[in-house]
Amino acid sequence: MALWKKLWVLFTVIWVIVAGLNAMTIIAFSEGAERDKAWLPAAFAVVVPVVLYGVGMLWSKLRKSKN
Repeated sequence: MALWKKLWVLFTVIWVIVAGLNAMTIIAFSEGAERDKAWLPAAFAVVVPVVLYGVGMLWSKLRKSKN
């Protein structure tokens, strides 16, 4: 497994835990319409690792094509 993939897995685990804690904090201490704000950190918990994986794959392919 490539080093960037190992680092991506580590980052993803930390990112999802922190985003989940953020969303749960919003839900725990909010009332009514304020709870809808918890969807934004939950969405970022999924979108950011996917985008970074795509960037890593693109970087890896570009680097291999130069060699």
